Amino acid sequence: MTRAYYDIAFTDAVLAKQREMGSADSYAKRLRPDAPAQDALGEAEGAFIAERDGFYQATTSETGWPYVQFRGGPPGFVQVLDAKTLAYADFRGNRQYLSVGNLSKNDRIALFFMDYANRRRLKVFGRARVIEAEDDPALVARLSAPGYRAKPERAVVIAVAGFDWNCPQHIPQRFTIEELQSALAPLREEMEALKAENAALKKALAAARRGA
Repeated sequence: MTRAYYDIAFTDAVLAKQREMGSADSYAKRLRPDAPAQDALGEAEGAFIAERDGFYQATTSETGWPYVQFRGGPPGFVQVLDAKTLAYADFRGNRQYLSVGNLSKNDRIALFFMDYANRRRLKVFGRARVIEAEDDPALVARLSAPGYRAKPERAVVIAVAGFDWNCPQHIPQRFTIEELQSALAPLREEMEALKAENAALKKALAAARRGA
């Protein structure tokens, strides 16, 4: 856990509950008092994000209500612009604009990137800027996925404030169709080889019976 994430997530109320439940010391021992913030994304985080085809996003309304939304796109649609900046093209959806509206009043944002197949999760805190397509068409074009059917309406640029990797406990193992196809490809090849071998044996057997 990075100190930046710790400082954001572990508020006084959270720390009080941890002390009550007996877990405060275990978290405190993971961080040196002089530990740097470590809010910059590294190669592992960049590679992980680049492989994702979606993530969960949380924003908060001006009335204090949280809103969680799934954002999807082709793998790599969320781009790491630099070690402290993420960005993605906001594709047209149901046109409720709940997240965009929330961000206009409160720029705080939280992202969950999930890898169900390998039971990994990356959590990111940040502050978001919403940039309409007409205000920066070059940026929106850069973030758009060639050939993707959805129309990008804007860019969401996120300044990373902190991040944390979670342990795999309680993350269910699930696979996408693409992941299943990749995993099953060797079995399909083996089945095709066995079918061909079986057909050849049947043909040889039939020929032997005719010659008998």
